[in-house]
Amino acid sequence: MSEDAIVVQGLSKRYLVGHHKKTNQYYKYSSLRDVLGREIKSLFRKTADVVRGRQVVQGDEVEEFWALTDISFEVKRGEVLGIVGRNGAGKSTLLKILSRITEPTRGRVLLRGRVSSLLEVGTGFHPELTGRENVFLSGAILGMAQHEIRRKFDEIVAFAEVEKFLDTPVKHYSSGMFVRLAFAVAAHLEPEILIVDEVLAVGDTEFQKKCLGKMGDFSRHSGRTVLFVSHNIASISELTHRALLLERGEVAAIGPTKEVVSKYISIGRRHSSYIAQPTRGRLPHLSRAEVVTSDLNNVQRFGEPMEVRFWVRHETPISKACFSFQIINQFQQPAVHAWALHPEVRFGNREGETLLVCKFPSVRLNVGQFHFRVVLSGFGELFETLDSICPFEVIQTEQSRMWEWVPSDCTYHEKWHWAILAGEPADE
Repeated sequence: MSEDAIVVQGLSKRYLVGHHKKTNQYYKYSSLRDVLGREIKSLFRKTADVVRGRQVVQGDEVEEFWALTDISFEVKRGEVLGIVGRNGAGKSTLLKILSRITEPTRGRVLLRGRVSSLLEVGTGFHPELTGRENVFLSGAILGMAQHEIRRKFDEIVAFAEVEKFLDTPVKHYSSGMFVRLAFAVAAHLEPEILIVDEVLAVGDTEFQKKCLGKMGDFSRHSGRTVLFVSHNIASISELTHRALLLERGEVAAIGPTKEVVSKYISIGRRHSSYIAQPTRGRLPHLSRAEVVTSDLNNVQRFGEPMEVRFWVRHETPISKACFSFQIINQFQQPAVHAWALHPEVRFGNREGETLLVCKFPSVRLNVGQFHFRVVLSGFGELFETLDSICPFEVIQTEQSRMWEWVPSDCTYHEKWHWAILAGEPADE
């Protein structure tokens, strides 16, 4: 059990990125001479790249981009390693190298055992073939013999829960059915090393639990190694005891999951912000807004507290000021409407800036994408209306309760209270 299943030493990956030169800001066209000169120069550069065996890149200028820089770590046999990091940190590039999809620029990777990877939904599936046919096709691509697929066929279908649609072309499958069948095939390959990217986010909560349990059984009972990439901190914490944090293509931390997750949270953003343009003039306006969510990357867990902050700038006092906002769902329907009125909630009765804080003790919005719509007005005068600011996402938890959207009841789903801090400056 002490033998290393994966050894990565000094791994680096470089990409060449092409850019077109910016045209003159006053003239959006180029002369024929400019076009011919640019194309001839590009042709000579591409020819030189082909002769030297380098990557051919479109564009007038070529820039080097290092997706990974000097990555080194080891994974023991039977261990589940979680990999976390913000979008663009290099997680997918690392998994593609470990899956032998792409070659590293520098460094060395040692893999002991058969590798199965699930990096994209439906990898190896043909949309015109049925689910039954794709099980055999995908299994063969992943390295399973035909007799092995036949022996495990019933287990794969039962795990994916697609018996009713087994002889239907997969182009008619939903994304959830697609990923269930794809994961079932990859999981029953019984590889020594299983590499799973964020594809499980497509499935429903019950199927995600089943997949997590399957990956846990891999390591506990079969001694197999699992690399698991996810933005779901709860899943990473539940499944893994050790984690790797990537930041801008480098190893920012590696060690016990609890410590790595704490560092990831400390460098992540927990709020979505709006900042007004500096040329708003002297009219009352919203100078800044932010929503503080329960999780990173503007993710709010169902049933947990959330706080929204608004900085209202008013160079002169506002007569009977009124500030209100709506939380709008992805269908452009208002789910919550909250307001702060003068004199019930006093603000704007002197010049300066007022901080309005709206606190939700328990957010119970339906799972999905949301944003804010804001209205600021005075006595008989509309100062400002803003839409589509501070987007955030609500995710499901075990306590989630889904209901039909009823317009007349939309404001009763949430409870809130205001905290008004007149004259508080906005933090920069």
